[in-house]
Amino acid sequence: MRGNPFTGAGYLVKGLKMLPDPEIRPFVLVPLTINVVLFIAALWLLFSHMGSWIDYLLSFLPGWAGFLHWLLWPLFALMVLLLAYYSFSIFANLIAAPFNGFLSEKVEKRLRGELVVDEGWQALLAIIPRSIQRELAKLVYYLPRVLLLLIVSFIPVINIISPLLWLWFGAWMMAIQYCDYPMDNNNVSFRQMKVMLKQERLTAIGFGGLVQAGMLVPLLNLLIMPAAVVGATIYWVEAHASRERPLSAGPEAQLERFN
Repeated sequence: MRGNPFTGAGYLVKGLKMLPDPEIRPFVLVPLTINVVLFIAALWLLFSHMGSWIDYLLSFLPGWAGFLHWLLWPLFALMVLLLAYYSFSIFANLIAAPFNGFLSEKVEKRLRGELVVDEGWQALLAIIPRSIQRELAKLVYYLPRVLLLLIVSFIPVINIISPLLWLWFGAWMMAIQYCDYPMDNNNVSFRQMKVMLKQERLTAIGFGGLVQAGMLVPLLNLLIMPAAVVGATIYWVEAHASRERPLSAGPEAQLERFN
């Protein structure tokens, strides 16, 4: 596989560094607020029911495998955390999709040296149907694969590796989730976006993997959604858009600020 996971992870770091930029800060507030509210709700739900969910999963083990409970409990706990995390991410991004698309557009203009202005609610409303359509496309892509992983998670012996499969799949889905915003803004189809990410899959996995890890860090996870949108936009501008149309000296200088 081609790519560099450290390069991919670096784009999220650049996204975090760019959040305080005064020209994009107003466009960060709405997705940040949505993320905070939904995260608090998901955290309450998870820790209220996590123990019973893990016990339910362990009940599928045959009697002779009882000695494995001590090993599988933390693995299943990780799987429950990841599943809850993916569900939260899908729901949060479905609600925040128009705002994330708007933020990505403003970040790209900022990086390319254009004046960033608030175009008002009309501009935001115009992208809502397209944003929801793209989110549904991601859901159609996600559901069959997560169903397959769930089946694997219930197969004795094989399910020992299921947490690793969840981690890999989660990193890939996070790359798809957030890279879709700048690519959608630039009329890259969902199918073509997947092809572009697969060309340097390890870079995409590095970006999505750090997004995934950041979501598990208290307080930092509240900033991950807008930071991932900004980081994915930087990823698009540096790794993809610049191949099609060179950036001017102005935007190059802007990019350098966040390295």
